[in-house]
Amino acid sequence: MKLCFKLVALATAGAAAGLWMISAPQPAISADALASVPGDLQRGAEVFHIGGCASCHMPPDYEEPNTDTIPPLSGGKRFRTPFGTFVAPNITPDKATGIGTWSTSEFATALLKGVSPRGEHYYPAFPYTSYNRMTLQDVADLKAFIDTQPAVSRPNDRHELDFPFSLRRGLGLWKYLYSQPERVIDFGDADSELRRGQYLVEGPGHCGECHSPRNVFGATDYSRWLGGGANPQGDGSIPNISPHRSGLGDWSEADIAEYLSSGFTPDYDVVGSEMADVVENTARLAASDRKAIAAYLKAIPAVEASKTD
Repeated sequence: MKLCFKLVALATAGAAAGLWMISAPQPAISADALASVPGDLQRGAEVFHIGGCASCHMPPDYEEPNTDTIPPLSGGKRFRTPFGTFVAPNITPDKATGIGTWSTSEFATALLKGVSPRGEHYYPAFPYTSYNRMTLQDVADLKAFIDTQPAVSRPNDRHELDFPFSLRRGLGLWKYLYSQPERVIDFGDADSELRRGQYLVEGPGHCGECHSPRNVFGATDYSRWLGGGANPQGDGSIPNISPHRSGLGDWSEADIAEYLSSGFTPDYDVVGSEMADVVENTARLAASDRKAIAAYLKAIPAVEASKTD
């Protein structure tokens, strides 16, 4: 009997040790890996817009004077989810309350691995599960651009999460099970335009974070990629943007590209809600990038709109 208890104890201890190792934050991106990719300010602005950084990190009460203005990135916007309320942080170059002391290595580790400079897991409300498909060059360019934005002193608010979601270490296991840095769709030998669209949508554009359904653990259901789903903030649903008839099946590539530029649908309706912020960003992209995104959205598998009731 004693031997049995010892074996059980050893097995339990071994399993606990294994889970502890699996849940550990991944090592940081080294400075050496970034040495050959110095940041470019102009390209960084393009990455900033496709990434929608301002949409999440602008103050919640900010009123944009015009679409050519970059909002302050001091954070404070609240995102209600089934797991609690997340609050967007200050990402201005302020050294006390923002990311002004971050190295490019620390910035890259945050975007690509979801790990903070203190070695803690970030919650996937920060869409590193898409940003992890970004190139090091784009990450370095984005860092160069954000470094030029005005520094704003605004202490970060804490997320409001119940137990056990307040335990960050458990996110390591979540990442192990659900983080997928590989391409979502296998196109085989695709042309350069389709590859560009795939990179923008699946990576920095992080379209799947909103437009794909999630499982009970908050992980993206890649089998229903871009098929729409429940609004994580609880109001209504997010539309299907796959080429199914319940999504963008009746839209041409030109229709999609125009929508991403002007916000007008083929029926002359106008974009609204959170998507208005997205279109403000995509309107600043090169026309070739909007065309590439449209090509991708018409090439992916058609998925029937997800049920949200």
